[in-house]
Amino acid sequence: MANEALLRKTQADLILERSAMQIQALLKEACDELKPFPSFPNAIFTTAIECDIPGGDPEVGCVVVADDGELYELQMGVDHDSIELMDSWDPVTARKETLKKLEFHPRDHLMYAYAGLVAVTEHLLEREASKK
Repeated sequence: MANEALLRKTQADLILERSAMQIQALLKEACDELKPFPSFPNAIFTTAIECDIPGGDPEVGCVVVADDGELYELQMGVDHDSIELMDSWDPVTARKETLKKLEFHPRDHLMYAYAGLVAVTEHLLEREASKK
């Protein structure tokens, strides 16, 4: 009985992992189509699209998909080293935008990658509609 339960769980884990990989492949394909990739709102240097999911991981900040189709945490802040180096406060050079690659459990990866795929697809559809 315990062996059967573990076997079912293992099978479910493999299905989940395979699904996450397949959605990830579709996301990369969609991102390859979306050229030029849109700038993230209020960002100066970053091209990315937010992948928001309800009840997302509270340990992770703003999850985005970048033009390479990968999931990242977008971190924005002030580059204090550049302020010190330039010896002045320039909002552009002081701006720090960092993409930190994320590694999720397959279940969470599936959710975020699907949200990214939906968001990228919406951009593709909007771009196509604006051409008509």
